[in-house]
Amino acid sequence: MKRLVSTDLDFDAQLDELVSHSREVSSDIGDTVAEIISDIKSNGNKSLLELTNKFDNNQLTINNLLVSDAEIEIAEKSISVDLKEAIQLSYDRVTAYHLKQIPEDLIYKDQLGIELGFIWNPIESVGIYVPGGTASYPSSVIMNAVPAKVAGVENIVMTTPANNGKINPLVLYAAKIAGVDKIYKVGGAQAIAALAYGTATINSVDKIVGPGNAYVAEAKKIVFGDVGIDMVAGPSEILVIADAGKDPKIIAADLISQAEHDISAQSIFITNDISLSQSVENEVAEQLVSLPRTEIATQSWTDNGAIILVENIDEAIRISNKLAPEHLELMVDNAKTHLKNVKNAGAVFLGVNTPEAIGDYIAGPSHVLPTSKSARYSSGLSVFDFLKRTSIVECSFDNLNKIGFAAKDIAVNEGLDGHARSIDYRLTKK
Repeated sequence: MKRLVSTDLDFDAQLDELVSHSREVSSDIGDTVAEIISDIKSNGNKSLLELTNKFDNNQLTINNLLVSDAEIEIAEKSISVDLKEAIQLSYDRVTAYHLKQIPEDLIYKDQLGIELGFIWNPIESVGIYVPGGTASYPSSVIMNAVPAKVAGVENIVMTTPANNGKINPLVLYAAKIAGVDKIYKVGGAQAIAALAYGTATINSVDKIVGPGNAYVAEAKKIVFGDVGIDMVAGPSEILVIADAGKDPKIIAADLISQAEHDISAQSIFITNDISLSQSVENEVAEQLVSLPRTEIATQSWTDNGAIILVENIDEAIRISNKLAPEHLELMVDNAKTHLKNVKNAGAVFLGVNTPEAIGDYIAGPSHVLPTSKSARYSSGLSVFDFLKRTSIVECSFDNLNKIGFAAKDIAVNEGLDGHARSIDYRLTKK
């Protein structure tokens, strides 16, 4: 675990090293994934079934790749009332938040009387990838499907790997609540290929969203251009900024909440209080011992964690902007007054009573957020990821004569005489 002090002479070099440090798992899987995609494109269902049974410990047939209504009904009956209510509350809150994002069309006339504007239309079909197998990620279903549904996507298809032919019941229930139209028991790069190019069983979609392992991420990179993708998500990360008087126990817990995701996850703590920095370091070590996922979280903290001591909170935020974290907790006095200085962050959690984990499940915004410093130029998943904006232009004869001559001159200068003629043939001759 790295310890940095902003007053050290080599602090800038240490910080640059921390910022540039790659946490991606280095693996040469490009050729393997490309071969899987090629197999699906060439052989469709045959390869899809073979790869699904090979990699996901299944003995499925083409006829039961699609989750049936009966399977969803059985899953629903197996879930406790408390969990159903929790999923419903998550759905309600995430829906309410994203309804606020729906934009309006705009048509107007400029000073010359030319009609301009834009209209919004939803993407017609979307594929959602949800990690699966023995794990359960109903939150991934909600956080990906709800923004698409709110945007008006007509066809939402979900793929998730089954284990011995089974999908976690809570994942199926979340998909039902969120309005997913079809669910397929398919995972890995083969699922991404099927969603991108289609088979006799799975129709191709226009955009693919959702997290996955290295094979899924690589597959999304390869199919991008043929279909849209949300992002290529890297390992999870959190940055906590706290000042004097804050509870080291909850700070440590928040740091560990990301470290337990993956050995490549990153947790960073910045403070202007040396006593708090030491207390947090001790508390992290103590809490890691009793954590069920202690091996993962300990390696993540050891390899990628950092505690940075600064002179003031303004300096802490400048460092945060350089790190561009996926999750930023401002556990400081008068947190909102510092918000205006935050330029690069996937999501910001204000105050001591707003743990990042509440955003993972139930706060409202989608928890699909930019990682690996991509918050410098991108945003978290939202309604806008499932909408297309179309520009509108309408000129009258008089309008065209007011601006057409300038457009023709530019076209001629660019050597595009066909463009110039298409304008010139409409203009009033001088």
